[in-house]
Amino acid sequence: MVGQGVLRECLLDRDVSDVLAVGRSRLSRQHEKLREILHEDLTNLDAIEEQLQGYDACFFCLGVSSAGMKEAGYRHVTYDLTLAVAQTLARLNPGMTFIYVSGAGTDSSGRGRSMWARVKGETENALLRLPFKSAYMFRPGLIQPLHGIQSKTRIYRIFYVVLGPFIPWLMAVFPKYVTTTEQMGRAMIVVAKSGAPKRVLESQDINDVH
Repeated sequence: MVGQGVLRECLLDRDVSDVLAVGRSRLSRQHEKLREILHEDLTNLDAIEEQLQGYDACFFCLGVSSAGMKEAGYRHVTYDLTLAVAQTLARLNPGMTFIYVSGAGTDSSGRGRSMWARVKGETENALLRLPFKSAYMFRPGLIQPLHGIQSKTRIYRIFYVVLGPFIPWLMAVFPKYVTTTEQMGRAMIVVAKSGAPKRVLESQDINDVH
């Protein structure tokens, strides 16, 4: 869902000249600035390394819900896959800014009782140690999908159908915990271009980026 929002804003932004989307399934849109690479095993990018060079930023939006998953499976997708991609990009593009979509409640200590928060925290810490030009961790809370964007996760789609009418009220009452797919995308582009005063951005920090 976040990836769809970021892609939309990148294609609309005049300062973004080229967008490369790397994933395991084809996107539902085409654009003169957009190029796609379909690659099944994202833990091994050897076959497409030459096509990953020369980019200024990576917006890493891939992720899964931890619901119903054991730690080993969740860690493989959240930590192992993310680091495999990030390590390759850091080697190929040392001048790159890497932005990782994490989540509110992430445990930076890596020792908490919540499995997903602990694994996310370990992932963030490992990314921040890589030799990128800069790296930022985005920790959104509730995200309102705009412009027809929908989550690919069924339980999230149901959640948004039920809660959808109340999200504007929640944004007004709890602005620190709610953002939108549009604001996420805009903030990621601005941070990639100009940086941010902190390396970990919560929902309020994301909303404050202009």
